[in-house]
Amino acid sequence: MKKSKRILVSGVFVSALAFAAACDSDIDPDSVDEGDLDGGAETDDSETDDDTDDTDDTEEATGDGTALQIGTGSTGGTYYALGAEMANVISDNAEGITVNSVTTGASLENIARIEQGELDLGMSVHIPALDAIDGVGDFEEPGPQEDFGYMGYIYPETNQIAVAADSGIETIADLEGMTVNIGPPNSASQAASLLILEAYGLEEGDYEALEEGFGDGADMLQDGNIDATFGLLGLPAENIEELASQIDVDLLSISDEALDAIEQDSAYERIVIPAGTYEFQDEDVNAIAAYAVLIGSMSNLDEDTGYEVTRALYENASSITHSQGEHMEDEDNLLLGSEGLPMHPGAERYFEEAGLLN
Repeated sequence: MKKSKRILVSGVFVSALAFAAACDSDIDPDSVDEGDLDGGAETDDSETDDDTDDTDDTEEATGDGTALQIGTGSTGGTYYALGAEMANVISDNAEGITVNSVTTGASLENIARIEQGELDLGMSVHIPALDAIDGVGDFEEPGPQEDFGYMGYIYPETNQIAVAADSGIETIADLEGMTVNIGPPNSASQAASLLILEAYGLEEGDYEALEEGFGDGADMLQDGNIDATFGLLGLPAENIEELASQIDVDLLSISDEALDAIEQDSAYERIVIPAGTYEFQDEDVNAIAAYAVLIGSMSNLDEDTGYEVTRALYENASSITHSQGEHMEDEDNLLLGSEGLPMHPGAERYFEEAGLLN
């Protein structure tokens, strides 16, 4: 693992509506993938949650080994592709363990389904995880979610808002009366989108909201069916680079006044996307950012399994080809987002042996 210090920022605020949907585990079939990633260990059980014979045996023996499932995110988002690669890396390097990636609504659903025993591992923004542990905010009604522990840092997430360059949309305030993709239900992406829109005084009904993953949103923007699409993505985001190869796009910047309101009302912090991050980007863009972290079930994963999963992932992160995988190679950053979260005992043992915990 390389040692290089990076300056990252954190935070997210989530909506009660999103968490309620997470607990139901019902995903819009149009927002999930219908095929497999090339070479990925990808499954999609989000369309069969209501089947009476669909029992998610999240830790079942396969020969002499153990089969685990990791909740990722919606099609077109960073969690979806990166999570599939993480599953493959763990499967290839953890003795007796196979991990399959599952398409989900991302952070909130992953937390809820680990609590329900339906997933073993999950990707999440760290602030909803904090809220879940404390039973506050969107987790006040169901109460504390106590069956997961922190297992490591993944990458910094940045909210990005794409519009067609010839749309005439210059600010977020211009989205009033427009058709906007705010991200899938149950996701931190949607919660962040709503937070930004509310900072501009835009409430439900002030715009037409679609709830799709960023990939579907980019397709709709390209086809002229929507006016803007939001996404909590890696930086730079391959999704945006691909979109920019098809049409001319711009990123909307968040005003200082709106950023002040967001920081006051949430745990998000501002970040600057420097000019030149994307080939089309001539100016700095103000945005908000968070940490993506790996969480694991305390009951489904014993200490030895948790240790092996953590070791396999972080000692072999250099084999991940996704651009965000490089963040998991930086040893000094592997505990980012852990403050305030219980640590899985297996991950704790690994980080102690690596000299990262006292």
